[in-house]
Amino acid sequence: MSPGTATADAVVVGAGMAGLTAAHAFVEAGLRPVVLEASGEVGGLVMSGTVGGHEVDLGAESFAVRRPDVRDLATSLGLAVESPSGGSWVYADGHAFPMPAEALLGIPADPAAADVAAVLSPEGAARAAWDAALDRAVGAEAATLADLVRARMGAEVLDRLVRPIAGGIHSADPADLAVDSVVPGLREGLARHSSLGAAVSALRAAAPSGPAVATTTGGLFRLPQALAQAVLAGGGRVRTRAAVQRVQAGRDWEVTVHAADGGPTLVRAPRLVLATDAPAAARLLSEVLPGTVPAQPTGSAITHVTLVVRATALDDAPRGSGLLVAPGPGATRAKALTHASVKWPWLAAATDPGEHVLRLSYGRPGDPAGSDVDTGVAVRDAGHLLGVPIDEVLDAAVVRRTGALAPTTPGHQAAVVDLQSRVRVLPGLAVTGAWVAGTGLGAVVPHAAGEAVRVVAG
Repeated sequence: MSPGTATADAVVVGAGMAGLTAAHAFVEAGLRPVVLEASGEVGGLVMSGTVGGHEVDLGAESFAVRRPDVRDLATSLGLAVESPSGGSWVYADGHAFPMPAEALLGIPADPAAADVAAVLSPEGAARAAWDAALDRAVGAEAATLADLVRARMGAEVLDRLVRPIAGGIHSADPADLAVDSVVPGLREGLARHSSLGAAVSALRAAAPSGPAVATTTGGLFRLPQALAQAVLAGGGRVRTRAAVQRVQAGRDWEVTVHAADGGPTLVRAPRLVLATDAPAAARLLSEVLPGTVPAQPTGSAITHVTLVVRATALDDAPRGSGLLVAPGPGATRAKALTHASVKWPWLAAATDPGEHVLRLSYGRPGDPAGSDVDTGVAVRDAGHLLGVPIDEVLDAAVVRRTGALAPTTPGHQAAVVDLQSRVRVLPGLAVTGAWVAGTGLGAVVPHAAGEAVRVVAG
């Protein structure tokens, strides 16, 4: 492409999973999109790096299988999908416990189950059992996950199970998680089945059997790579180091680009999808939406430390595939530890006996996981959580991301609904991404594909 103006069937701003999914949907509809990505890589939070000679996920590592969209997308691209092994644990009040088998974001289907009682005190277990006897109206109007769980099952279930599990997944306290966003259908299930446990049981029964998450064999990072290749094979373009400076509405959408490749500085297309983070989307939308576009909050900061270690004591996987850590006495700053070479069969096959890949996640509410989180902190936390010494660190990688995970508060959810209604008034325009769709590829992929299909249909 020479400098100047170019035309396309659609412009997608952002080459994270949302943008690439939207571009792929355009290609599937017979269109030729242009994807513009400000950074030098595709994939966004689904990123990789080489640690200890292994190319591994340094960002998102799995996707929820409750909906089939991500699995179907991966298999359509020729990627194998595999389930985790090893079982997960919870670390609370200085002790590690296997995660309850029949639960949803830590909410147990049966508070009297042995693996739930093992985490709770006798008093906490008795309080959780009240759920079955409470009127269905108790907690029915709760907007946040914390309020709902506390009302139905009490503080111990919230603090020892839901807070580490839901908080670990969403990088937010359950007091800031909108129930309808993180567990769609839970409140409706409470109204229908009269107890929170029964509602969890019904949602689990409706979901696919087996593990709740999966990945693509060889690493989740292979999924955005395959998407980008499919877009190129379908006649689309993917331009990295191409920062979008502004957008304008006219007969077509006009997108002004500052690109390192010397390509066109203006791209015109009848369709435009903004698949950036919330602040960037708000900046671009302010130029085309009537009225004021509210400033969008940045997401939580997260830090991942990946360790490749030699520790024969880990050969027996003492904490299964890893732990989610409740804040409180005995807790580390790490909110989660993944024993990746136990969790993923492909990585287990790639590592030598006695060699293990661990990943620790940091970034609790109130602890932004700043520059003081380093390899030394992660090694100490790993030994504490796993209960075994780490003999030797072979290699390590520290990745810090600011504003990485979208907020999921009730207020943010309402603001997004309002903003989406304003966006959809403008023909050919769509906004997608985790800050709109919700956390996780299971939410992002179907939303992005659906928005692309909508603008194709006109």
